[in-house]
Amino acid sequence: MSSLKATPTATQSEVPWYQELTGYHWWVLIVASLGWLFDTMDQRIFVLVRQPAMEALLPAGSDVKYYSGIATTVFMIGWAVGGLYFGMLSDRWGRAKTMMLAIIVYAGFTGLSALSQNKWDFMAYRFLTGIGVGGEFAAGVTLVAETMPVRARAHALGILQALSAVGNIIGSGIGYFVLPAYGWRAMFCIGVLPSLLVAAVFNRLKEPEPWLQAREAMRRGEKKQLGAIGDLFEDHRWRRNTFIGLTLAISGVVGLWGIGFWSPELIREALSSLPKATRDQYASLGTLLQDVGAFFGISAFTIVTARFGRRPTFAIFFVLAMAATIMTFGLLRQPGDIFWMIPLLGFCNLSIFGGYSIYLPELYPTRLRSTGVGFCYNVGRIVAALGPFTLVYLNSAFANAGYESPFRMAAMTLSSIYLVGMLAVVFAPETRGNPLPEE
Repeated sequence: MSSLKATPTATQSEVPWYQELTGYHWWVLIVASLGWLFDTMDQRIFVLVRQPAMEALLPAGSDVKYYSGIATTVFMIGWAVGGLYFGMLSDRWGRAKTMMLAIIVYAGFTGLSALSQNKWDFMAYRFLTGIGVGGEFAAGVTLVAETMPVRARAHALGILQALSAVGNIIGSGIGYFVLPAYGWRAMFCIGVLPSLLVAAVFNRLKEPEPWLQAREAMRRGEKKQLGAIGDLFEDHRWRRNTFIGLTLAISGVVGLWGIGFWSPELIREALSSLPKATRDQYASLGTLLQDVGAFFGISAFTIVTARFGRRPTFAIFFVLAMAATIMTFGLLRQPGDIFWMIPLLGFCNLSIFGGYSIYLPELYPTRLRSTGVGFCYNVGRIVAALGPFTLVYLNSAFANAGYESPFRMAAMTLSSIYLVGMLAVVFAPETRGNPLPEE
């Protein structure tokens, strides 16, 4: 009987995936998407204000780019810590409750960032914000993955990740209007708003049935401890999947945070002859266009992977990301270049992240799913956190070597990290069309 249920009928397969969703399915997707949308809005606010904040908090004559890179690294380390801790907490405590707690953490410490008086408390607040940011993703995507029907899973997770680009767009729009007029502190104050989502929706979310069953099985002694991070490495299958997922994540995260999210600095450098306020507006406009490109890139990844599978789609978009990075950082010179190069950069760099939300939950059983997603996507940031620092180091090295545009050369050199992702694809299992794994 169960095998008959697991096999879609011809009629079922002809029904569009979204017609399989109930009202509650849509509710879960909307709430999780909003949580991640506000999360990425917070990220975009930080990217736009890190340089103005450092300029205000550092003594005159300090190396602003260097300390901006350090602040980014600290933020990403917090992200990694949060991803690990909240990932395990989500497997043990529940997906919905953990996601709500993570939203409160990142929103609260974003607001406190507005009170920073020096570089030290600014970095402390960013570290604590990163903890919440990292935790939200693991809990949110796992909640959606376990709630959705099999055929709808990839599409729903793709929508969740695509809407993260909308969060970036909102952050860029806020930056375009608020940053020049009211300054960087006002930007962080706006970041408190996501906490209102928790009060509005907390009591209406339920834990997914697979997690409830896994918890009961553990209580009866039929399953191992939920969220035991050591179990990611004890079993050969989960160990292999963990190394593959981690490598895929490191490649894309370094490419984005180590290079792609430095587009504001690229724009400000390219337009150095213009007034500061004008450069800030172009930087905000550039990130907005980058995020529009990201929305379509993630959507494209979702469509391609649903049709052709996870492995070939990752390979295609890693190649595109490397090519777009080299082109943009090598050729952007005029304001007009911003309107087509930056959206293309966003399309290619961010498309890969659609793959993470779809693919990583498909690598693990229920008792380890959120822990595994948190480990791969966020603990990979411990390595990826070296990306911004490496970019700054390469910038200094090329400057000392006498290159005319050391920042550009550093970015193009670091884009070789996408080759690591292409190598991982060779060993990755294909999961398209399969139910979520169990032991």
